[in-house]
Amino acid sequence: MKTEGKKRISPRARLLARELGIDPGQLQGSGPGGRVVERDVRSAAESKKKEIPSAPLAEKVAQEPIFSGEDSRTEKLSNVRKLIAAAMHASLRESAQLTHHTSADARKLLELRKQFKLEAEKGSPYNITINDMVCYAVVKALLKHPHINAHFLGDSIKIFTKVHLGIAVDTERGLMVPSLRNANEYTLQGLSSKLKQLGEQCRKGSVSPDLLSPAASSFTVTNLGSYGIEMFTPVLNLPQVGILGVNTIIYRPDDLGNGIIGFIPVIGLSLTYDHRAIDGAPASAFLQEVRHQIESLSVEK
Repeated sequence: MKTEGKKRISPRARLLARELGIDPGQLQGSGPGGRVVERDVRSAAESKKKEIPSAPLAEKVAQEPIFSGEDSRTEKLSNVRKLIAAAMHASLRESAQLTHHTSADARKLLELRKQFKLEAEKGSPYNITINDMVCYAVVKALLKHPHINAHFLGDSIKIFTKVHLGIAVDTERGLMVPSLRNANEYTLQGLSSKLKQLGEQCRKGSVSPDLLSPAASSFTVTNLGSYGIEMFTPVLNLPQVGILGVNTIIYRPDDLGNGIIGFIPVIGLSLTYDHRAIDGAPASAFLQEVRHQIESLSVEK
């Protein structure tokens, strides 16, 4: 059933249409009740592609084999990989992205992690990880800096009063970013449980498609710390205006007081933001708040 003046379209089809430059309002939907679905958008994109002739030189280069093929193979992209490719390309093409890097004292994180691990070994249902604690700190920081907990909509900015936290999950099918809705309403223990549940749903393929839409999250966290990455530049999930990359914990020299220099553990933080929506000073203030929340983390039972 169509609503007056508005065509029905699935969330994934809407995202794909925006990435491929297709007007969904011009499409004939083939889904239930005339709903526009992904295949309708892909079909329109293919038709549009055929209307644009390739440059003769480009065709010639594409047809001429460079390698014999004996030491390589060609793999077709999966549908998930195609969606990721389109989303990443659209993100870099359509926004003004830059990244700020800092680090936070990780002694509190490691102290709490040791405590939670011992409690889990004694039968506690919670095995709270470093990533869980960082996400908890991020949620608290976002509530104090709502202008980065937002969507950029071209001629307006949608600022959220609640935190809908996107969490990057690596799966066999590719990267998925489900949304933990109303993340600010959870204790650390509750947040940890929900994050593990979402990750498991992604790996099993049972996560709701609506939670995977970038529009379902107000901010995203992606963690490459387990791979030993010390610094990286995460790519925005439009229309979100911010994404935080969490890096590995390393040891750096620091002034321990009384003229003593020693090494302390620090965790790297990489904030990518959309300069169309937020300036460098408020983005830096948010990153400073994340660092403060990590270094002063307290556990609510």
